[in-house]
Amino acid sequence: MNIDQAKTIPIADILGQLNIQPRKTSPDKLLYLSPIRKEKTPSFWVYLKPNRWHDYGIGQGGDPVDLICAYLRYIREDHTVVDALRWITNMHNTPYAFAPVYIDAPAEEDDHCLSLKKVGPIEHVGLVHYVHKRGIPTPVANMHLKQVHVRNKRTGKSFFALGFDNEEGGYELRNPFFKGSLGRKSVSFIRGTDPQANGIHIFEGAIDYLSAVAQLKGERFKGDTIVLNSLSCLKQLLPYVHNYGYRTAYTWLDNDTAGKTATRTLGEFFKTQVDLTHKCMNRLYAPHKDVNAWHMHQLGLTL
Repeated sequence: MNIDQAKTIPIADILGQLNIQPRKTSPDKLLYLSPIRKEKTPSFWVYLKPNRWHDYGIGQGGDPVDLICAYLRYIREDHTVVDALRWITNMHNTPYAFAPVYIDAPAEEDDHCLSLKKVGPIEHVGLVHYVHKRGIPTPVANMHLKQVHVRNKRTGKSFFALGFDNEEGGYELRNPFFKGSLGRKSVSFIRGTDPQANGIHIFEGAIDYLSAVAQLKGERFKGDTIVLNSLSCLKQLLPYVHNYGYRTAYTWLDNDTAGKTATRTLGEFFKTQVDLTHKCMNRLYAPHKDVNAWHMHQLGLTL
């Protein structure tokens, strides 16, 4: 799909694919809660003719491609025009409903909006295809992820996602069109193969961790692992490391501004721990954005 074709797709159809419904309608425009940021009072208008949108809360607007770029940036995915066109193409070619209303919503909103229907092994063909596209072998995915069937209580619609357990009994959710959580947002802790681990590995997201496991031919690290699931959970990591006796902390965070800032913050904390050496692993997967991007490059894969 080229950019001119993408711009003809009704914005309301794109939002509908995300199960985002208008809060107010009129013959020529629709009002939504913004899909590119958190807000409680709707201020995102879609104008049917011409096919344009404008988020009055931040003074930003544009065409369908601009919207997808902004949406991908909001969920912290690559967000160039090429990435947007790929997303739109996948949306039209994938006959599976995936995404709920809230994108990366606060945990208390997730608790009220999303409810768990069923948890089981990964069987949904769309989810299987997604992990393979990310370069995650089936045995590795099955070892760490579940298929989670979730209902959006506000819309009454259900969707499937990959679920990654966190330490608060919730799930970090991921599918081709959605990245968020069910239950309380928290880190995930994975015990290493060494019962008295000397090292702790710190990843930003589950897909990065699984990419590293895939690089190890499916073997877990000897040391323990913490997956932050969000940089907002950085402080939750500290009690797992403080005075625990680890000798080496390996950080595998993103090669972007936020990831580098978090790496420096952790580095300062590690200096306060006795005999703890910080090993920043970013150089291993530079110049790629993150571990998964590097892993996919190693396999010759593209999204």
